[in-house]
Amino acid sequence: MTVDFLLATFFNLGVNIVQTLIALIVAVLGLQFIDHKLLRHIDIEQELAKGNIAVSIFASTILIFVALVVVFGLRG
Repeated sequence: MTVDFLLATFFNLGVNIVQTLIALIVAVLGLQFIDHKLLRHIDIEQELAKGNIAVSIFASTILIFVALVVVFGLRG
């Protein structure tokens, strides 16, 4: 292995780590926006404590949707 290969590998690793951190931040902000602005009248945590299965399916669907938007948005 040459030094150029190692530098390219570490640069690629750094770019991937930065992309992952940006995706994580955008996903968390997206979930907070959806929770505070769009779901004002639904307390997801309280409904989950009651054992409401429909709310858990709905919440997981929102998580998957936000993840897909973030992934496709960052991939360009």
